[in-house]
Amino acid sequence: MTGNHQTLALLLFSAFVAVTLGITTWVSRNRHGSAEEFYAGGRLFSPMENGFAIAGDYMSAASFLGISGLIALFGYDGMLYSVGFLVAWLVVLFLVAELVRNCGRFTLADVVAARMRERPVRIAAGTSSVTVSVLYLVAQMVGAGSLVALLLGGTSEAAQTWTVIGVGALMVIYVSLGGMRATTWIQIVKAVLLLSGTIVLTVLVLVRCHGNFDQLLLTAAERSGHGEKFLAPGLKYGEDWTARFDFISLGLALVLGTAGLPHILSRFYTVPTARAARRSVVWSIGLIGGFYLMTIVLGFGAAAIVGPEAVRGSNAAGNTAVPLLALDLGGGADSTGGTVLFAIVAAIAFATILAVVAGITLASSASVAHDLYASLRRRNAKPRSEVAVARVAAVGIGVVAIGLGLLARDLNVAFLVGLAFAVAASANLPVLLYSLFWRGFTTRGAVWAVYGGLIPAVVLVLLSPVVSGSPASLFPGVDFQFFPLQNPGLVSIPLGFVAGWLGTVTSAEVADEAKHAETEVRSLTGAGAA
Repeated sequence: MTGNHQTLALLLFSAFVAVTLGITTWVSRNRHGSAEEFYAGGRLFSPMENGFAIAGDYMSAASFLGISGLIALFGYDGMLYSVGFLVAWLVVLFLVAELVRNCGRFTLADVVAARMRERPVRIAAGTSSVTVSVLYLVAQMVGAGSLVALLLGGTSEAAQTWTVIGVGALMVIYVSLGGMRATTWIQIVKAVLLLSGTIVLTVLVLVRCHGNFDQLLLTAAERSGHGEKFLAPGLKYGEDWTARFDFISLGLALVLGTAGLPHILSRFYTVPTARAARRSVVWSIGLIGGFYLMTIVLGFGAAAIVGPEAVRGSNAAGNTAVPLLALDLGGGADSTGGTVLFAIVAAIAFATILAVVAGITLASSASVAHDLYASLRRRNAKPRSEVAVARVAAVGIGVVAIGLGLLARDLNVAFLVGLAFAVAASANLPVLLYSLFWRGFTTRGAVWAVYGGLIPAVVLVLLSPVVSGSPASLFPGVDFQFFPLQNPGLVSIPLGFVAGWLGTVTSAEVADEAKHAETEVRSLTGAGAA
């Protein structure tokens, strides 16, 4: 890209970073350091504020960069991500939001531990939450690296490396200093910016095709080189039965995974009541629904205007389709309009990444401190503040995410998030639903449900084409692929539910009827909720 692109985009990056660091500094001076303040922002946010923050958390780099890129490359099949992410919110609204807010305090483990033996349940749920969060963080890091590589000409691996390290450092600062309150305000600012930018791009695409969406689709199909197949199912997931099963697996993961994402569940604790949590989800559904409909327009717009070959030439996984589309819509690489629009879109995408990684890091550090550390420390050991442990954990999680992000730099960010959703749906969702709705559920069932979904999901990913056995793998030079599907959800999600059932029916422990009754009353009425 030209020097104008780089200078303007870097100025906009710097402006967003300065504003968000200002928010973080202001919040850090006005906090009292309690766990409730750090993990839940004092539960002071309104439904509208929290709805925007949830939307900000959910509309990640995978959504803005990855989905549009997949649609530009694979047409109809790429739309599965848009549809899956949106439908998933109905599961959250009807099954999870209000009940989780009533039953827990800060984390997923709080909900399960309310009626089980705390130590084994917290260790299992905390381990699962950290695993899901790190997978999700890797996707954001890959998005950041792709974006800055495009900005700097697409050839500098050193630039990608330093970008990923810089994003990791910033997310640690946001979480360590500002906690949930700063993270929430950063999410709100980011959601407004992202929705505004997406609306502008969508309008420009529709203006370019004179409002004729049919013509846009036909042009996209023609430029794709696949003709009508581009607009029909099967281009990516229809070559053989393995690909079709991968399609089903991915769909299950996307629809069921959201309800098990730690950073989404933690958002329900930032409002004062369960009713406010439910209204937050309604707000977020409206915002997220509009956004995902627009990603479909942007994806087909990139295919029709930029062309799949140009998108693939810039980034093999399609992660740079939207910035390239902005460049073309603004007038081209050498025009002032193209330079400005590209820089704005690049800055918005970068802001998206920074905000999402802050939310995920906060949720995972909360799991480490509130669940793992509190459960594993010796009874006679000198207790350290959970908040202090969470800040240290944020640094460790940041280092791990940076390392994995550098390793996975050539994978599509939406695809990486699909893996995180599969692990969340396999490990977190079964134990959450059983705890809320099964009267006879036991501690062994809870632990088996988590590990029975988590371990198969992670092992199947390691043995899949994602890691080895193909040119697009993380390790293309070796082959230890035994599992044919790229997404493990089709196998690992049922295993999580079966393991939870099996652990319960084989357990000698008798379920505590009184605790279940208390949990049921609290979940439905909010009586006694924190």
